Amino acid sequence: MVARIGFGAPSTRRSLPAVSTPLLWRVLMAMDRGLVALTGRLEVTGDIPADLLGKPLLLASNHIGNLDPFVLIAACRQKGINPRFMLAGGLLDAPIMGPALTACGHLRVDRASANVGEAMHRAVEALQKGKDPIAVYPEGKISLDPGLWPERGKTGVARMALGGRIPVVPISQWGAHEAVYWGNLRVSGWRDFLPYLTSWLRSVRKRPVFQVHFGKPVELSDLNPETAGDARRAHERIMRAITEGLVPLRLDEPDAPRFHDPTRPTTGSSPWRPA
Repeated sequence: MVARIGFGAPSTRRSLPAVSTPLLWRVLMAMDRGLVALTGRLEVTGDIPADLLGKPLLLASNHIGNLDPFVLIAACRQKGINPRFMLAGGLLDAPIMGPALTACGHLRVDRASANVGEAMHRAVEALQKGKDPIAVYPEGKISLDPGLWPERGKTGVARMALGGRIPVVPISQWGAHEAVYWGNLRVSGWRDFLPYLTSWLRSVRKRPVFQVHFGKPVELSDLNPETAGDARRAHERIMRAITEGLVPLRLDEPDAPRFHDPTRPTTGSSPWRPA
């Protein structure tokens, strides 16, 4: 089943469960839906099992562009869930935006510091106390693989899943990379914003399709966080599930994306790329 969101299109979104989602985050998510509808056409496939709604849940997605978090939020809203994100510390330290994101309930992780393990522990505690799932990017960054397949990623998501016995739903995205360019590593002036603005305006005009697929929960019940190598095995299963869901979304682009982003370097490599 495919559901499409656009201006004037009927909504197939479930009624959102009554949870303690911060009001600011609910307002921003409603605004997000309008932004995504303006920018392109959202198509959502797959589902989240009903018995997982309102319970601790991890959403693990591939990362293909600057707009895909917004697309992911809109897709989750359609499925009746209000995701929170694990965000890099730099975002939460930014003026205005940082306090707002913190107030929305997003969680901090400084990947380069020694407190990563503590951040994962806090995430597990937050999941067990609340009813909103946490969305994570196992890759930790936008893929730089030439074919835009998922990069190797890290085992943090797998460790959270095993340590807290939390289900993982793999999410595969395609199309959002066409909406906003990869851009610049540093933004120091208004000219650095031009790649983002011009590419977004192009997207508004051409209206690309944003595909989001919710896969079946990854089977991890046979793995143990205390067993050497099981975190790596869990990570591999999660990444392969994301990739398997991505394949049918890009059947006519199996090698490289048709859309060329002149600002995105292609220095990465994907061990999950289908043979």
